[in-house]
Formats: sequence, structure tokens, C-alpha cells
Amino acid sequence: MNDLHGFHPGAFVCASSESDTAFWSTRPSGPMLDAGACTAVTALYRTMLPEGGRILDLMAGSDSHLPADVPFDEVIGIGVEAPALEANGRLTQRIVQDLNETPELPLADESLDAVCLCDVVPYLRQPVPLFRETARVLQPGGLVLVTYGNGFVAQKAVALWQALETDDRQRLVRILMQRGGFEHTDTGSVAPPPNDAVWHDTIYGVTARREGDIV
Repeated sequence: MNDLHGFHPGAFVCASSESDTAFWSTRPSGPMLDAGACTAVTALYRTMLPEGGRILDLMAGSDSHLPADVPFDEVIGIGVEAPALEANGRLTQRIVQDLNETPELPLADESLDAVCLCDVVPYLRQPVPLFRETARVLQPGGLVLVTYGNGFVAQKAVALWQALETDDRQRLVRILMQRGGFEHTDTGSVAPPPNDAVWHDTIYGVTARREGDIV
């Protein structure tokens, strides 16, 4: 199976050859989205994530942006920065793993209700295998939520992401998710109000649900 049929061979290559573990360990911890954008992500999560559900945060950091007043049975975080995972108080399980090197998820089939990828899709070097794994670990009807802003770290964002405009980026995410097993995807965006002092980043989202058996 050629996951990237039709894409340029260098589409998912990044400028930095440094490992993700080494690269991100030298950068300040915390979200790259501004405070208003983070609030918008939390509002989306409040609307869409099932209360009491089992949630997976992929490429997790020190904040999963989950609503503080919504309980979840389990929140698993997978990321490369152990200190950031330890600082994330919403996580009930922490797994240190470079998903660009090893996109296989160490989790059981159909064991989760939702998977979140917040502001990490520009950096996915093996996106289709990771979305395929996401579909595998979700229960039928389970939800995947991909959110991101306009900004990115140029050394680690893949070449194709940097070359595309906003609408084409959403289209790219939809194609990658569909190749990973999510047939029907939805898109949306939330722009900051004019002259907001703490919110400047527009938030874009692509969501989908696992529909029955996967191949």
C-alpha cells in the first residue's frame, strides 16, 4: 500500500535532521498557540468530547486544553518530552514516544472514545500510518479532532505544509485522514474577534468519526 501516492517524495520531509526529542527539548515548554486560541480549542473540546470518556492526546505537551470542569475516565498523553508530560496534570497515563519515528500506538484496539491532535499536524512525517493507528484504537463512532493555527516552527514543519495556503491545508488533512481510514471528515474554523488583546491565531479544525470496521 502506497500511503503517499500522488505526493512529491519530499512532501513530508522537514528541514531539521535533529531528532524530535532533542529538538523540542531545547524549546520553551507550553503551547505555541496564543491564549485566546487555546481557549477556542478548549471550547471545541467541551462541545465534542464525551464526558467520562477515554481520551488520547497525541504529541502531547504540558497542557491538553481539556475543559477543567469536565471529568474523563482516562486521559493518555503520548509525546517526546517527558518533563512536559509530567507537568500535564490532566494526564492519567504518560507515554514517552517519538510518533514520527514509531507511529504505532501502544494501545489496544477499540479502546478509546476520542483522539486529539492539537497544533501538531504540521509536524507529522508519517501522517497516514498515524491516522490509521488512530482509527484502530478508536471505538466505532469514536472521534478524532485535529486542530491547528496559522503558525508553525519552520525547522520541523514538513515541506508540503509550508508550501500550502490555508484552504489547501485543510484539504490536505482531510486527504490524509481519509487514507488512514476516516471516510467522512468535517472542517471548520474560528477567527478571533477584532482587536482582541489575547487572541490573534485563527483556529482550524478537521474532525471525523470511526465508522464500523476498518480495513
